[in-house]
Amino acid sequence: MNTVNNTGLNTDLYWQEETVKIADGTEQQLSQEDFFAMLTEQLANQDPTKPVDNDQMVAQMTSFTMAEGISQLNEKFTSFAASMTSNQALQASSLIGQDVLVQGNVAFMANEADGISGVVINEETVQNMTITIQNELGEVVKTIDAGTQAAGNIQFEWDGLDENGNPVKAGNFGITVTGEIGGEGVQLPTAVHRHIGSVSLAGSGQGIILNLDGNVSISLDDVIQIGS
Repeated sequence: MNTVNNTGLNTDLYWQEETVKIADGTEQQLSQEDFFAMLTEQLANQDPTKPVDNDQMVAQMTSFTMAEGISQLNEKFTSFAASMTSNQALQASSLIGQDVLVQGNVAFMANEADGISGVVINEETVQNMTITIQNELGEVVKTIDAGTQAAGNIQFEWDGLDENGNPVKAGNFGITVTGEIGGEGVQLPTAVHRHIGSVSLAGSGQGIILNLDGNVSISLDDVIQIGS
């Protein structure tokens, strides 16, 4: 008994169309093999009465090797820089939701009576130190008498209540610290704690940007301290 089995069409028996390689730019670059091929051709066609000087040939080979090595090194550095940026972004993302200490005299209170905190940067003993807190209208909402303070960073906190004990509305608040050093009035620099809302990857080599509450953005390099 004869049987016939249909095994389908074998496409390998058909004429295969030739594929054309798409130019990617690499064919325009000389490799080390291309250089040696050119050098061999040069030696084969040189004037027997004027052979190529050995020092000149070595110099050509050295120059090509150095150029190729520098090109490969640049590619590796580019890859390394991209990897570092990616790792830095991953680390910075873990900062979201935390507080950082940044130099400045403007603090942000997200909710009514949340309060603010910071540090007075003091390099000498100061008498009659006063910390004045103003709202966005320039109105003084709280004055803190800090008395005499020795040299060193002085931490301060404000509970978000005005002079009468009433809660103050949320917003930005300016901080001014004054005192006396050697009988002369001075104004001292401050640093404030701010909350990180998000992290951005900036271009043009700017690195990691921290977006703080109150619509303020700073570079990661500007952070003095992480945590309250």
